[in-house]
Amino acid sequence: MTRRTMLRGMGTAVALPFLESMIPPSRLLAANTPANAAGPGGEAGPRRLAWIYVPNGCDMQNWTPAKFGNNYELSPTLQTLAAYKDRMLVVSGLVCEKANPNGDGPGDHARANAAYLTGEQPFKTGGANIHLGKSADQAAAEQIGHLTKFASLEIGMEDGRKAASDSGYSLSYSHNLSWKNATTPMTKDVNPQSVFDRLFAAGNPGESAEAKARREADQKSVLDAVVQDANRMQGRLGAADRNKLDEYLTSVREIEVRLQRAASSLPPPIPAGAVRPIAYDSSTEKKVGISTSSTEYPTHAKLMIDVMVLAFQADLTRVITFPFADEGSNQSYPWGGADVPHHGTSHHMGDPKKMALLAKINAYHLSLFAYMLEKLDQIKEGNMSILDNSLIAYGSGNSDGNRHNHDNLPFVLLGKGGNTVRTGRHLDATGTPINNLWLSMLDHAGASDNKLGDSTGRLNIS
Repeated sequence: MTRRTMLRGMGTAVALPFLESMIPPSRLLAANTPANAAGPGGEAGPRRLAWIYVPNGCDMQNWTPAKFGNNYELSPTLQTLAAYKDRMLVVSGLVCEKANPNGDGPGDHARANAAYLTGEQPFKTGGANIHLGKSADQAAAEQIGHLTKFASLEIGMEDGRKAASDSGYSLSYSHNLSWKNATTPMTKDVNPQSVFDRLFAAGNPGESAEAKARREADQKSVLDAVVQDANRMQGRLGAADRNKLDEYLTSVREIEVRLQRAASSLPPPIPAGAVRPIAYDSSTEKKVGISTSSTEYPTHAKLMIDVMVLAFQADLTRVITFPFADEGSNQSYPWGGADVPHHGTSHHMGDPKKMALLAKINAYHLSLFAYMLEKLDQIKEGNMSILDNSLIAYGSGNSDGNRHNHDNLPFVLLGKGGNTVRTGRHLDATGTPINNLWLSMLDHAGASDNKLGDSTGRLNIS
Protein backbone atom coordinates (compact mmCIF):
# COMPACT_ATOMS: atom_id res chain seq x y z
CA MET A 1 0.00 0.00 0.00
CA THR A 2 0.97 3.64 -0.43
CA ARG A 3 0.09 6.80 1.44
CA ARG A 4 -2.48 7.45 -1.29
CA THR A 5 -4.43 4.23 -0.69
CA MET A 6 -8.10 5.00 -0.03
CA LEU A 7 -11.24 3.22 1.05
CA ARG A 8 -13.80 3.93 -1.63
CA GLY A 9 -17.56 3.86 -2.00
CA MET A 10 -20.13 5.79 -4.00
CA GLY A 11 -19.15 9.43 -3.87
CA THR A 12 -16.86 8.77 -0.90
CA ALA A 13 -13.11 8.31 -0.48
CA VAL A 14 -11.67 7.77 3.00
CA ALA A 15 -7.91 8.29 3.09
CA LEU A 16 -5.88 6.16 5.49
CA PRO A 17 -3.56 7.12 8.32
CA PHE A 18 0.11 6.12 8.32
CA LEU A 19 0.38 2.32 8.57
CA GLU A 20 3.48 0.16 8.75
CA SER A 21 2.07 -1.81 5.80
CA MET A 22 2.80 1.24 3.66
CA ILE A 23 6.55 0.87 4.20
CA PRO A 24 8.53 -1.66 2.13
CA PRO A 25 10.07 -4.26 4.49
CA SER A 26 13.58 -3.17 3.53
CA ARG A 27 12.82 0.34 4.79
CA LEU A 28 10.71 -0.49 7.84
CA LEU A 29 13.60 -0.65 10.32
CA ALA A 30 15.22 2.53 9.01
CA ALA A 31 11.90 4.35 8.95
CA ASN A 32 11.44 3.79 12.66
CA THR A 33 14.73 5.40 13.66
CA PRO A 34 14.70 9.05 14.77
CA ALA A 35 17.12 10.08 12.03
CA ASN A 36 14.87 8.87 9.22
CA ALA A 37 11.40 9.04 10.66
CA ALA A 38 10.49 12.25 8.88
CA GLY A 39 12.51 12.79 5.76
CA PRO A 40 10.96 15.31 3.36
CA GLY A 41 8.00 13.52 1.80
CA GLY A 42 9.16 10.22 3.29
CA GLU A 43 6.57 7.50 3.87
CA ALA A 44 7.40 7.14 7.55
CA GLY A 45 6.41 10.67 8.46
CA PRO A 46 6.02 13.50 5.95
CA ARG A 47 6.80 16.98 7.19
CA ARG A 48 3.81 19.23 7.49
CA LEU A 49 3.42 22.99 7.82
CA ALA A 50 0.64 24.98 9.47
CA TRP A 51 0.17 28.65 10.22
CA ILE A 52 -2.19 29.51 13.09
CA TYR A 53 -3.05 33.21 13.21
CA VAL A 54 -4.49 35.32 16.04
CA PRO A 55 -5.63 38.92 15.49
CA ASN A 56 -5.29 42.22 17.32
CA GLY A 57 -1.85 41.61 18.80
CA CYS A 58 -1.12 40.51 22.38
CA ASP A 59 -0.45 41.82 25.84
CA MET A 60 3.30 41.66 25.26
CA GLN A 61 4.19 42.15 28.94
CA ASN A 62 2.60 38.83 29.81
CA TRP A 63 3.65 37.16 26.53
CA THR A 64 7.41 37.76 26.33
CA PRO A 65 9.84 35.61 28.38
CA ALA A 66 12.38 37.65 30.37
CA LYS A 67 15.51 35.84 29.15
CA PHE A 68 16.82 34.40 25.88
CA GLY A 69 18.52 31.06 25.37
CA ASN A 70 17.92 27.48 26.46
CA ASN A 71 17.29 28.16 30.15
CA TYR A 72 14.53 30.70 29.76
CA GLU A 73 11.39 30.63 31.88
CA LEU A 74 7.98 30.67 30.29
CA SER A 75 6.06 33.92 30.56
CA PRO A 76 2.65 33.94 32.31
CA THR A 77 0.75 33.66 29.02
CA LEU A 78 3.03 31.02 27.51
CA GLN A 79 2.59 28.86 30.61
CA THR A 80 -0.46 27.57 28.74
CA LEU A 81 1.98 25.66 26.50
CA ALA A 82 4.19 24.38 29.33
CA ALA A 83 3.63 20.74 28.33
CA TYR A 84 5.29 21.44 24.98
CA LYS A 85 8.20 23.63 26.07
CA ASP A 86 10.80 21.10 24.88
CA ARG A 87 9.25 21.17 21.40
CA MET A 88 8.67 24.92 21.25
CA LEU A 89 10.82 27.69 19.83
CA VAL A 90 9.84 31.14 21.13
CA VAL A 91 11.03 33.83 18.70
CA SER A 92 11.05 37.50 19.73
CA GLY A 93 11.88 40.56 17.67
CA LEU A 94 10.39 39.49 14.33
CA VAL A 95 9.17 42.32 12.08
CA CYS A 96 6.31 42.53 9.58
CA GLU A 97 7.44 45.79 8.00
CA LYS A 98 4.91 45.78 5.15
CA ALA A 99 2.11 45.97 7.71
CA ASN A 100 3.28 49.51 8.53
CA PRO A 101 1.55 52.44 6.78
CA ASN A 102 4.52 53.31 4.55
CA GLY A 103 2.58 56.32 3.33
CA ASP A 104 -0.81 54.59 3.10
CA GLY A 105 -2.37 55.99 6.28
CA PRO A 106 -4.63 53.99 8.62
CA GLY A 107 -5.58 50.37 8.06
CA ASP A 108 -3.17 48.44 10.27
CA HIS A 109 -5.48 45.47 10.80
CA ALA A 110 -5.96 44.80 7.09
CA ARG A 111 -2.24 45.26 6.44
CA ALA A 112 -1.21 43.02 9.36
CA ASN A 113 -3.28 40.14 8.04
CA ALA A 114 -2.29 40.69 4.42
CA ALA A 115 1.44 41.14 4.96
CA TYR A 116 1.93 38.41 7.56
CA LEU A 117 2.55 35.51 5.16
CA THR A 118 3.36 37.52 2.05
CA GLY A 119 5.81 40.20 3.18
CA GLU A 120 4.16 42.48 0.62
CA GLN A 121 2.49 45.89 0.98
CA PRO A 122 -1.18 45.57 0.03
CA PHE A 123 -2.35 48.02 -2.60
CA LYS A 124 -4.88 50.24 -0.84
CA THR A 125 -8.18 49.85 -2.62
CA GLY A 126 -11.75 49.15 -1.71
CA GLY A 127 -12.46 47.78 -5.19
CA ALA A 128 -11.57 44.76 -7.29
CA ASN A 129 -8.06 45.93 -8.22
CA ILE A 130 -6.45 44.19 -5.24
CA HIS A 131 -2.74 43.49 -5.37
CA LEU A 132 -0.57 41.71 -2.81
CA GLY A 133 1.71 38.70 -3.37
CA LYS A 134 2.23 34.96 -2.93
CA SER A 135 2.02 33.77 0.68
CA ALA A 136 4.38 31.33 2.40
CA ASP A 137 1.82 28.52 2.52
CA GLN A 138 1.24 28.76 -1.22
CA ALA A 139 4.98 28.75 -1.84
CA ALA A 140 5.01 25.44 0.05
CA ALA A 141 1.96 24.18 -1.87
CA GLU A 142 3.75 24.80 -5.16
CA GLN A 143 6.62 22.56 -4.07
CA ILE A 144 4.94 19.72 -2.16
CA GLY A 145 1.23 20.11 -2.91
CA HIS A 146 1.32 17.47 -5.65
CA LEU A 147 2.08 14.80 -3.04
CA THR A 148 -1.39 15.01 -1.48
CA LYS A 149 -5.06 15.20 -2.47
CA PHE A 150 -5.18 18.88 -1.48
CA ALA A 151 -2.18 21.08 -2.21
CA SER A 152 -3.22 23.22 0.76
CA LEU A 153 -6.15 23.72 3.08
CA GLU A 154 -7.44 27.15 4.13
CA ILE A 155 -9.79 27.12 7.10
CA GLY A 156 -10.91 29.63 9.72
CA MET A 157 -13.48 30.70 12.27
CA GLU A 158 -15.04 33.95 11.06
CA ASP A 159 -16.64 34.95 7.78
CA GLY A 160 -14.95 38.34 7.61
CA ARG A 161 -16.44 39.04 4.19
CA LYS A 162 -19.46 40.35 6.07
CA ALA A 163 -17.44 42.74 8.23
CA ALA A 164 -16.82 46.43 7.69
CA SER A 165 -13.71 47.27 5.67
CA ASP A 166 -10.65 48.69 7.40
CA SER A 167 -9.91 52.30 6.45
CA GLY A 168 -10.40 51.89 2.71
CA TYR A 169 -8.79 48.46 2.30
CA SER A 170 -10.67 45.73 0.45
CA LEU A 171 -12.08 43.01 2.69
CA SER A 172 -9.92 40.60 0.69
CA TYR A 173 -6.92 41.77 2.70
CA SER A 174 -8.40 41.37 6.17
CA HIS A 175 -10.31 38.16 5.38
CA ASN A 176 -7.67 36.14 3.51
CA LEU A 177 -4.41 34.99 5.08
CA SER A 178 -3.43 32.84 2.09
CA TRP A 179 -2.69 34.22 -1.40
CA LYS A 180 -1.90 32.13 -4.47
CA ASN A 181 -0.48 35.16 -6.26
CA ALA A 182 -0.75 38.95 -6.24
CA THR A 183 -4.39 39.00 -7.33
CA THR A 184 -5.76 35.64 -6.15
CA PRO A 185 -6.63 35.18 -2.47
CA MET A 186 -7.34 31.65 -1.23
CA THR A 187 -10.66 32.08 0.57
CA LYS A 188 -10.90 30.09 3.79
CA ASP A 189 -13.70 27.69 4.64
CA VAL A 190 -15.24 28.50 8.04
CA ASN A 191 -17.72 25.62 8.12
CA PRO A 192 -16.32 22.40 9.67
CA GLN A 193 -19.02 20.30 8.01
CA SER A 194 -18.06 21.70 4.62
CA VAL A 195 -14.38 20.95 5.23
CA PHE A 196 -15.22 17.41 6.40
CA ASP A 197 -17.30 16.80 3.26
CA ARG A 198 -14.45 18.03 1.05
CA LEU A 199 -11.97 15.70 2.73
CA PHE A 200 -14.13 12.65 2.07
CA ALA A 201 -15.48 13.47 -1.40
CA ALA A 202 -14.43 11.00 -4.09
CA GLY A 203 -13.70 13.67 -6.67
CA ASN A 204 -16.80 13.76 -8.87
CA PRO A 205 -18.84 16.73 -7.57
CA GLY A 206 -22.17 15.37 -8.83
CA GLU A 207 -21.63 11.89 -7.41
CA SER A 208 -20.31 13.26 -4.12
CA ALA A 209 -23.30 15.59 -3.72
CA GLU A 210 -25.71 12.74 -4.47
CA ALA A 211 -23.95 10.43 -2.01
CA LYS A 212 -24.01 13.12 0.69
CA ALA A 213 -27.74 13.71 0.15
CA ARG A 214 -28.43 9.98 0.45
CA ARG A 215 -26.37 9.69 3.63
CA GLU A 216 -28.22 12.57 5.23
CA ALA A 217 -31.62 11.23 4.18
CA ASP A 218 -30.80 7.77 5.55
CA GLN A 219 -28.87 9.18 8.55
CA LYS A 220 -25.80 7.18 7.56
CA SER A 221 -22.08 7.74 7.99
CA VAL A 222 -19.43 8.22 5.31
CA LEU A 223 -17.99 4.98 6.68
CA ASP A 224 -21.11 3.05 5.66
CA ALA A 225 -20.19 3.71 2.03
CA VAL A 226 -16.76 2.14 2.41
CA VAL A 227 -17.46 -0.64 4.90
CA GLN A 228 -16.88 -3.45 2.39
CA ASP A 229 -13.59 -1.97 1.26
CA ALA A 230 -12.56 -1.48 4.90
CA ASN A 231 -13.36 -5.10 5.78
CA ARG A 232 -11.30 -6.35 2.84
CA MET A 233 -8.37 -4.19 3.87
CA GLN A 234 -8.49 -5.30 7.51
CA GLY A 235 -7.74 -8.83 6.32
CA ARG A 236 -4.50 -7.66 4.70
CA LEU A 237 -3.13 -5.90 7.77
CA GLY A 238 -1.09 -6.98 10.75
CA ALA A 239 -2.48 -6.67 14.27
CA ALA A 240 -0.88 -3.28 14.99
CA ASP A 241 -2.15 -1.77 11.75
CA ARG A 242 -5.64 -3.22 12.30
CA ASN A 243 -5.79 -1.51 15.68
CA LYS A 244 -4.51 1.75 14.21
CA LEU A 245 -7.04 1.67 11.37
CA ASP A 246 -9.86 0.89 13.82
CA GLU A 247 -8.85 3.84 16.05
CA TYR A 248 -8.70 6.14 13.02
CA LEU A 249 -12.12 5.11 11.66
CA THR A 250 -13.56 5.50 15.15
CA SER A 251 -12.21 9.06 15.33
CA VAL A 252 -13.69 9.83 11.90
CA ARG A 253 -17.08 8.64 13.11
CA GLU A 254 -16.83 10.59 16.38
CA ILE A 255 -16.14 13.81 14.50
CA GLU A 256 -19.01 13.08 12.14
CA VAL A 257 -21.42 12.57 15.07
CA ARG A 258 -20.28 15.81 16.68
CA LEU A 259 -20.80 17.65 13.40
CA GLN A 260 -24.30 16.25 13.12
CA ARG A 261 -25.05 17.26 16.70
CA ALA A 262 -23.64 20.74 16.18
CA ALA A 263 -25.65 21.29 12.99
CA SER A 264 -28.79 21.93 15.01
CA SER A 265 -27.13 24.46 17.33
CA LEU A 266 -24.41 26.26 15.39
CA PRO A 267 -25.58 29.51 13.78
CA PRO A 268 -24.11 30.74 10.49
CA PRO A 269 -20.45 31.81 10.90
CA ILE A 270 -20.24 35.09 12.77
CA PRO A 271 -18.80 38.18 11.09
CA ALA A 272 -15.45 39.47 12.24
CA GLY A 273 -16.94 42.75 13.46
CA ALA A 274 -16.24 46.29 12.35
CA VAL A 275 -12.81 47.77 12.90
CA ARG A 276 -13.18 50.74 15.25
CA PRO A 277 -10.95 53.70 15.97
CA ILE A 278 -8.81 53.63 19.10
CA ALA A 279 -11.08 55.89 21.20
CA TYR A 280 -14.32 54.08 22.03
CA ASP A 281 -15.75 52.03 24.85
CA SER A 282 -17.06 48.49 24.88
CA SER A 283 -20.54 49.44 26.14
CA THR A 284 -21.13 51.59 23.06
CA GLU A 285 -19.87 48.81 20.86
CA LYS A 286 -22.29 46.29 22.33
CA LYS A 287 -25.23 48.61 21.65
CA VAL A 288 -24.54 48.56 17.91
CA GLY A 289 -24.35 44.77 17.85
CA ILE A 290 -20.64 44.36 17.14
CA SER A 291 -19.85 42.12 20.12
CA THR A 292 -20.22 38.46 19.20
CA SER A 293 -20.40 36.66 22.52
CA SER A 294 -21.49 33.26 21.24
CA THR A 295 -21.47 30.10 23.34
CA GLU A 296 -20.87 28.13 20.15
CA TYR A 297 -17.31 29.38 19.59
CA PRO A 298 -15.55 26.60 21.59
CA THR A 299 -17.59 23.89 19.85
CA HIS A 300 -16.91 25.43 16.46
CA ALA A 301 -13.18 25.86 17.16
CA LYS A 302 -12.59 22.32 18.43
CA LEU A 303 -14.51 20.80 15.54
CA MET A 304 -12.41 22.78 13.08
CA ILE A 305 -9.22 21.74 14.88
CA ASP A 306 -10.25 18.07 14.84
CA VAL A 307 -11.03 18.19 11.12
CA MET A 308 -7.65 19.86 10.53
CA VAL A 309 -5.88 17.10 12.50
CA LEU A 310 -7.76 14.51 10.47
CA ALA A 311 -6.50 16.09 7.24
CA PHE A 312 -2.91 15.79 8.48
CA GLN A 313 -3.42 12.28 9.85
CA ALA A 314 -4.76 10.98 6.54
CA ASP A 315 -2.07 12.90 4.62
CA LEU A 316 -4.74 14.69 2.61
CA THR A 317 -2.66 17.85 2.78
CA ARG A 318 0.64 18.96 4.29
CA VAL A 319 -0.03 22.69 4.24
CA ILE A 320 -2.73 24.44 6.32
CA THR A 321 -3.57 28.03 7.31
CA PHE A 322 -6.00 28.61 10.18
CA PRO A 323 -6.84 32.03 11.73
CA PHE A 324 -8.60 31.68 15.08
CA ALA A 325 -10.35 34.99 14.27
CA ASP A 326 -10.06 37.76 11.69
CA GLU A 327 -8.18 40.99 12.24
CA GLY A 328 -10.36 43.55 13.97
CA SER A 329 -12.53 40.76 15.41
CA ASN A 330 -14.67 41.64 18.39
CA GLN A 331 -15.43 38.07 19.38
CA SER A 332 -15.66 37.88 23.16
CA TYR A 333 -14.28 34.98 25.20
CA PRO A 334 -16.25 34.34 28.41
CA TRP A 335 -14.84 30.78 28.49
CA GLY A 336 -11.42 32.34 29.08
CA GLY A 337 -12.64 34.84 31.67
CA ALA A 338 -12.89 37.70 29.17
CA ASP A 339 -16.49 38.46 28.22
CA VAL A 340 -15.42 41.63 26.40
CA PRO A 341 -14.97 42.54 22.72
CA HIS A 342 -11.49 41.46 21.64
CA HIS A 343 -10.60 44.41 19.39
CA GLY A 344 -11.91 46.99 21.81
CA THR A 345 -9.97 45.39 24.65
CA SER A 346 -6.77 45.35 22.59
CA HIS A 347 -6.97 49.17 22.57
CA HIS A 348 -6.43 49.18 26.31
CA MET A 349 -4.85 52.69 26.48
CA GLY A 350 -2.65 51.42 29.31
CA ASP A 351 -5.63 50.45 31.48
CA PRO A 352 -4.36 47.56 33.70
CA LYS A 353 -7.82 45.95 33.81
CA LYS A 354 -8.11 45.86 30.02
CA MET A 355 -4.53 44.60 29.68
CA ALA A 356 -5.32 41.77 32.10
CA LEU A 357 -8.41 40.87 30.07
CA LEU A 358 -6.38 40.92 26.85
CA ALA A 359 -3.86 38.53 28.44
CA LYS A 360 -6.77 36.20 29.26
CA ILE A 361 -7.91 36.27 25.63
CA ASN A 362 -4.34 35.48 24.54
CA ALA A 363 -4.20 32.57 26.99
CA TYR A 364 -7.59 31.27 25.83
CA HIS A 365 -6.41 31.18 22.21
CA LEU A 366 -3.30 29.32 23.36
CA SER A 367 -5.50 26.81 25.19
CA LEU A 368 -7.15 25.99 21.86
CA PHE A 369 -3.68 25.73 20.34
CA ALA A 370 -2.65 23.33 23.13
CA TYR A 371 -5.74 21.23 22.33
CA MET A 372 -4.52 21.03 18.73
CA LEU A 373 -0.97 20.11 19.78
CA GLU A 374 -2.23 17.34 22.05
CA LYS A 375 -4.27 15.84 19.21
CA LEU A 376 -1.28 15.95 16.84
CA ASP A 377 1.03 14.45 19.44
CA GLN A 378 -1.27 11.52 20.12
CA ILE A 379 -1.00 10.27 16.53
CA LYS A 380 2.15 8.21 16.07
CA GLU A 381 4.16 7.72 12.90
CA GLY A 382 6.89 5.18 13.57
CA ASN A 383 8.41 6.21 16.90
CA MET A 384 7.48 9.87 16.42
CA SER A 385 4.22 11.81 16.26
CA ILE A 386 2.63 14.09 13.71
CA LEU A 387 3.62 16.98 15.96
CA ASP A 388 7.25 15.84 15.92
CA ASN A 389 7.15 15.72 12.13
CA SER A 390 5.48 19.12 11.74
CA LEU A 391 6.24 22.81 12.08
CA ILE A 392 3.26 24.72 13.44
CA ALA A 393 3.67 28.52 13.47
CA TYR A 394 1.51 30.51 15.87
CA GLY A 395 1.48 34.30 15.92
CA SER A 396 0.05 37.62 14.83
CA GLY A 397 0.90 40.39 12.37
CA ASN A 398 0.22 42.88 15.18
CA SER A 399 2.34 43.18 18.30
CA ASP A 400 0.82 45.58 20.84
CA GLY A 401 -2.73 46.04 19.58
CA ASN A 402 -3.02 49.35 21.39
CA ARG A 403 -0.18 50.92 19.36
CA HIS A 404 -0.74 48.95 16.15
CA ASN A 405 2.98 48.25 15.86
CA HIS A 406 4.33 45.42 13.74
CA ASP A 407 7.76 44.81 15.24
CA ASN A 408 8.58 42.39 18.06
CA LEU A 409 5.68 40.18 16.99
CA PRO A 410 4.31 37.53 19.34
CA PHE A 411 5.43 34.23 17.88
CA VAL A 412 6.05 30.59 18.78
CA LEU A 413 6.99 27.61 16.58
CA LEU A 414 5.87 24.15 17.67
CA GLY A 415 7.06 20.76 16.47
CA LYS A 416 10.49 19.53 15.51
CA GLY A 417 10.27 19.24 11.73
CA GLY A 418 11.42 15.63 11.92
CA ASN A 419 14.18 16.41 14.43
CA THR A 420 15.65 19.15 12.22
CA VAL A 421 14.74 22.17 14.38
CA ARG A 422 16.44 23.02 17.69
CA THR A 423 13.57 23.72 20.06
CA GLY A 424 13.33 24.35 23.81
CA ARG A 425 14.77 27.89 23.61
CA HIS A 426 13.90 31.57 23.33
CA LEU A 427 15.51 33.10 20.23
CA ASP A 428 16.38 36.78 19.83
CA ALA A 429 15.55 37.76 16.23
CA THR A 430 15.36 41.52 16.73
CA GLY A 431 14.79 43.34 13.44
CA THR A 432 14.47 40.15 11.35
CA PRO A 433 11.75 40.09 8.66
CA ILE A 434 9.30 37.36 9.54
CA ASN A 435 9.53 36.12 5.96
CA ASN A 436 13.09 35.02 6.72
CA LEU A 437 11.56 32.55 9.15
CA TRP A 438 9.02 31.40 6.58
CA LEU A 439 11.85 30.59 4.15
CA SER A 440 13.54 28.51 6.84
CA MET A 441 10.31 26.63 7.53
CA LEU A 442 9.98 25.89 3.82
CA ASP A 443 13.54 24.55 3.78
CA HIS A 444 12.78 22.17 6.65
CA ALA A 445 9.71 20.83 4.83
CA GLY A 446 11.48 20.17 1.52
CA ALA A 447 9.73 23.14 -0.12
CA SER A 448 12.58 25.65 -0.49
CA ASP A 449 12.09 28.98 -2.23
CA ASN A 450 14.67 31.62 -3.09
CA LYS A 451 12.81 34.69 -1.86
CA LEU A 452 9.46 35.57 -0.37
CA GLY A 453 8.18 39.14 -0.13
CA ASP A 454 10.62 41.31 1.82
CA SER A 455 12.82 38.42 2.96
CA THR A 456 16.54 39.18 3.24
CA GLY A 457 17.79 35.65 3.90
CA ARG A 458 17.08 32.80 6.32
CA LEU A 459 16.59 32.78 10.07
CA ASN A 460 18.58 29.86 11.45
CA ILE A 461 16.30 27.61 13.50
CA SER A 462 18.45 24.46 13.31
